[in-house]
Amino acid sequence: MELLSGLLSSLGLSGAAGLNAYIPLLVVGLLDRTGVLHLSAPYDLLGSPWVLLGVAVLGLLDFVGDKIPGVDHVLHLVGGVVNAAAGAVLFAAQSGIADVPPALSLALGLLVAGGVHATRTAVRPVATATTGGLANPVLSTAEDGASLGLSLLAVFAPLLAVLGLAGLLVGAYRLWARVRGRRAV
Repeated sequence: MELLSGLLSSLGLSGAAGLNAYIPLLVVGLLDRTGVLHLSAPYDLLGSPWVLLGVAVLGLLDFVGDKIPGVDHVLHLVGGVVNAAAGAVLFAAQSGIADVPPALSLALGLLVAGGVHATRTAVRPVATATTGGLANPVLSTAEDGASLGLSLLAVFAPLLAVLGLAGLLVGAYRLWARVRGRRAV
């Protein structure tokens, strides 16, 4: 059962990293720092005060920049690498899936976070084009909130995190399909 819980937690955290790389890293690092969560080496570095500070500063810059049309698209391009890498680290960091080879854990996290980020990157230009960029701050804030919610659920209720991630992906697909259908008409 611990293996399944660890796997679900890893999926939730890497999915949250696809939305915002910094929020789940901060959540996991702070929970490790406070003793709520235990990360094994080398992932316990996420709980280091200096790493937490660096992630918080980068997260703040990303938080502000992602609300600005144009800047958000540049951040999404860079995020293709950053978000996928954060997802890989978060997937592998979960001690409950120690039986899974580290290379496989990293690859799975990379795929999950990269897939979520790719979906996010595909939806955002549609929102920018249809609203003239006015919806970007709202969407960005919703993505940040979803990332925080998924991160917390991944640690404390992993099954709910995976269900929430699936719901987000279905919702994004429906939005994309609806807008694509309107263009065809």
